[in-house]
Amino acid sequence: MRFTQSIAPTLLLLATGVAQAASSWGFDDGSVQIAAKKGGDSIKEKFGRESPLTKPLSLGSTDTLKVLLTAKEDGKGKRPHQAFLVLQEQGSGLEAPFPFTVKETGKAVVQISQKDLPVQLRVATEPMKASVILASFGSAQGLNAPIFEIKIEHDAAAPPPTYEKPLRYGKKPEIHHIFRPDPKSPPKLVSLVFGLAVVATLPALLIGWVALGGNLNHLSKALGTAPLSHATFFGSILAMEFVFFLYYTSWNLFQVLPVMGAVAVVTVLSGTRALGEVQSRRLAGER
Repeated sequence: MRFTQSIAPTLLLLATGVAQAASSWGFDDGSVQIAAKKGGDSIKEKFGRESPLTKPLSLGSTDTLKVLLTAKEDGKGKRPHQAFLVLQEQGSGLEAPFPFTVKETGKAVVQISQKDLPVQLRVATEPMKASVILASFGSAQGLNAPIFEIKIEHDAAAPPPTYEKPLRYGKKPEIHHIFRPDPKSPPKLVSLVFGLAVVATLPALLIGWVALGGNLNHLSKALGTAPLSHATFFGSILAMEFVFFLYYTSWNLFQVLPVMGAVAVVTVLSGTRALGEVQSRRLAGER
């Protein structure tokens, strides 16, 4: 169902020309019925083009509203091209059209219940205006006739309908970004415990090296053959550890990454030459 701000001018435009129309649309035998689904009393009222109902009708949550009439053009029963019952919320002007089912003889009927109404109309607190819209092609003047008012009654035991306003594109409030504070180092006691745990592995490393037959006799020969490579390789390892220490204590990631990249290049180049010298001694049978 289309939900429009106002459809009456559009529909009547079909039947309005530059000159005054010679004939016009109207209706006879207009009646409205409100049937209660749960055994309540039904209401039936008659109305006319010049005699709309004076008292508002009530439409309950389980009731059905039924409007019957006979559409006529210049006094003769006929089916119009456009036939609507339009409910309008008078405060905002919002409207909802409900098409009549019309026969060739002009007899028309439409049935409405609360579930057929848009939520914007179901939450209305004031009576809504109901109008009949009849229009067609040709020179006949269209009809826009208020016939009664209707008030929506809600079931007290059921939750009331809710309506959320649609998203509108437009200027929004300024967004102020709030950044989280920089992460802090853990307590010094925790750092000290883990630092001692790392240092404690060094004696275990030396003991394991001696137990596996570590040989320091080749140290002088290695430094004599490739002193720069061995010294640079060992120094780059210590430098990388120092970079990690600075990152843990004061540096951030953007300061650490360039330095780590430079140290890594030195480690690869010097390590290739230092390990190449070790390989040459191993191939010569020196252990």
